[in-house]
Amino acid sequence: MQSFSDTLGQVYRAMMANKLRTFLTMFGIAWGVGSLLVLVGLGEGFRSGQHRNLSTLGNDVVMMFNGTIPAVANQHTGMRPYQLTLRDEADIRALPQFRTVTAMLNRGDLYAVSAFSNASGQVMGVEPNYPIVRFVPMSEGRFIDANDALEQRRVVVLGFKTAQLLFPGRPILGETITINDISFRVIGKVGSISRGNNDSDNQKFYVPLSTMQELFAMKGQNIARDAVSSIQYQPALKGDTSESGPATRHVIARNHGFDASNKEAFEEFDTIQEEHMIGAIFNAMDIFLGGVGVVTLGLGAVGIINIMLVSVTERTHEIGILKAIGATRSAILAQFFWEGLFLTGISGLIGIALSGAFMWVLDHFFTGKVPGFDPPQLVPWSAALAIGSLTLCGIASGLYPASKAAALDPIEALRKE
Repeated sequence: MQSFSDTLGQVYRAMMANKLRTFLTMFGIAWGVGSLLVLVGLGEGFRSGQHRNLSTLGNDVVMMFNGTIPAVANQHTGMRPYQLTLRDEADIRALPQFRTVTAMLNRGDLYAVSAFSNASGQVMGVEPNYPIVRFVPMSEGRFIDANDALEQRRVVVLGFKTAQLLFPGRPILGETITINDISFRVIGKVGSISRGNNDSDNQKFYVPLSTMQELFAMKGQNIARDAVSSIQYQPALKGDTSESGPATRHVIARNHGFDASNKEAFEEFDTIQEEHMIGAIFNAMDIFLGGVGVVTLGLGAVGIINIMLVSVTERTHEIGILKAIGATRSAILAQFFWEGLFLTGISGLIGIALSGAFMWVLDHFFTGKVPGFDPPQLVPWSAALAIGSLTLCGIASGLYPASKAAALDPIEALRKE
């Protein structure tokens, strides 16, 4: 009875007898496995990068902006502008379809001066709950609170880049700046918020909305005193705007005298819908890239089956001798089966190792350097798919040629040259 170690020894000698053929066969399988993992990893890198970009805007947030009402549906002539107001915000906040609602008023035509420098940027009048809806990582001090808003305090929180421009290398808390010649006390600093080359969020100034409306209300004719630039909210059901979206549009349309079914009258940016769309795109990409990888593995398996059948033909005389000296059908079957399984198994492990090393190199050199893209990631399900496919390939590439070899008649095999 032939031991398992003897079978492995015969497998090794057979593989080393044709080194170039063995190398090319293993290279094909390793390439297929590596391609599968890297392709799926690239898709996941893009998904992760886009998700990270959206997370710098806020978590589960929908932004409503001032819009224009078409005089006639689908026509862009005679459009009437309207501005969102604090009344709209109060009416929306009173509804049960919302988790958090906040309003903001921003202007980009204001000028800030400190004792050391000057700067311009978006001055944002915001409410205390603004950081709940939007991403505002505080690095120093505090954000605007309820007392600041209630008492219309002249306090300001500086963006990351704005703080560097106005107070280069100096402490900022408690210092004073002027915005259009009106003094504000600095109470905090926001950490860096950037999306690739877009660092406009780092150049913002945050003041209480009540103070902003008192000092820097929105300019223009027929604009309400409580007009705001945007109302932003989070739906009561996380990740679901099916109820909150229509409720918002109904309130705004009612308050401003137009039909809520007129979608062209609304200006909004829905990060939830954006996230769902990106997820659907990358799910389809994962399926496509995974399919390409599996097909590549399948081609590699066909190559191994072909090589093993050639090996059976070349070694027909050897098989005849083995059978003549007492080798059983199961021993012959095991030898060729394990040879095919080892070819695929070792090749697959090499492919997984090399793809993992390649993705590690990309992660090391490219993390945070390409906007909207994270380096490829080794995805567990793709590794499981690769291992499962390899197992099937190994069985297929070993079993059929092995059965052909085991079925050979020893006398006919010995007559072969």
